[in-house]
Amino acid sequence: MARVKGGLGAKKRHNRTLKLAKGYRGARSKQYRVAKQSVMRALATSYAGRKQRKRQFRQLWIARINAAARMNGLSYSKFMYGLKLANIDLNRKVLAEMAISDAAGFASLAEIAKEKIA
Repeated sequence: MARVKGGLGAKKRHNRTLKLAKGYRGARSKQYRVAKQSVMRALATSYAGRKQRKRQFRQLWIARINAAARMNGLSYSKFMYGLKLANIDLNRKVLAEMAISDAAGFASLAEIAKEKIA
């Protein structure tokens, strides 16, 4: 059996990592060993960032709904509880959008929630 050297595969692997590190500063984009560490960390952080983005958007929607609900005389928790009792299933993203663009519609939801709580 002939011996197989790993030069071509190694070169391919190095180039793949260096391509991912394009735009990094200094040795991080030039030297394989440093670039590999930077890319590994960047990929891990981007994975975590995708999870954090979901949390941050939910937090933003809740803040917007709370502000609009308080303008209609309810707290966020009472507003959501009233909607649950009224069997209105709207997610927070839609409610936050309503709070911004359709204040009258949101006010009617708030009235329904008030009636169900009382």
